[in-house]
Amino acid sequence: MHTRANELKLGRTRQLLADAADKHAPAVFTSSFGAEDMVLMDLIARDFRGIEIATLDTGRLPPETYELIERAAAHYRCKVKVYFPRHDAVERYVGVNGLNGFYHGVAQRKSCCEVRKVEPLERALAGRRAWITGLRREQSVTRLQLEAVALDADRGLYKFSPLADWSDDDVWAYIRTRKVPYNVLHDRGYPSIGCAPCTRAVAPGEDQRAGRWWWEAPGNKECGLHPRKEAA
Repeated sequence: MHTRANELKLGRTRQLLADAADKHAPAVFTSSFGAEDMVLMDLIARDFRGIEIATLDTGRLPPETYELIERAAAHYRCKVKVYFPRHDAVERYVGVNGLNGFYHGVAQRKSCCEVRKVEPLERALAGRRAWITGLRREQSVTRLQLEAVALDADRGLYKFSPLADWSDDDVWAYIRTRKVPYNVLHDRGYPSIGCAPCTRAVAPGEDQRAGRWWWEAPGNKECGLHPRKEAA
């Protein structure tokens, strides 16, 4: 992040975070603790402490992600608010579909995401005026038209994606330069990390989202947190 272009990009990201914190409080950053989210956590923990940091614990995360949540909270001396799915909803889903019913079809997978991610997210966003995400346009075909700031009319808040125009190289240059903690699965071929049963390593040259829900077509690879109408 030493070039003039990258410094300008970082400056725009900081300004977006400042706008969220100052003009649209209360604001919350929901983190999956992927590489881009660690960039935002570093910026928020250093300079924007008024923004709450939250995460969704689906109950199916990899051990490496749980380890990073604790390590990052200790590193930045900050609290991470954890939201869990409702146990009765999980029990109903498993009763109908089985423990790994998400492998049986797109509808079953999205239903699992609804229970484990979307409903907890709604609680995390309740009463907020700004929602900060680590989405980037380069991540997938469903995010090519992502806006850095957009009104989420359904939820009644502004959705900020301060890294929308960042590349993979930008993200990793920031992490390495500032020694930001990150998930060790990234070093094992996992560019995108979600629930353990729904994430695998990718082969060299594969799309970075190829390891997410790999049994589905690329156009389906969203979990419901970021509807296609906003990100495409």
